[in-house]
Amino acid sequence: MTIPTPSDPAAVAVELEKIRGTMAEGFARVDGSLALLVQRGDQIDRALADHEARLDALERTRWPLPSLAALVALCGLLLSLITYATK
Repeated sequence: MTIPTPSDPAAVAVELEKIRGTMAEGFARVDGSLALLVQRGDQIDRALADHEARLDALERTRWPLPSLAALVALCGLLLSLITYATK
């Protein structure tokens, strides 16, 4: 088999076919990488939604600390008034 000269139209066609194959491989690799990134993004979105739901559940079931603090302060005030009144 002889190597065609650059002025030969068949040589140009062969080189263009090689370039086309290289480009197709590159695009396939980029498409695969993008699909992987989309999949990871979807997984992160699901994880964030799960964390939001768990955080909302925790916020709904937490102790009402400000109300409890006010109740303890009121009890302390009542006990001090009772102690002062009995002296």
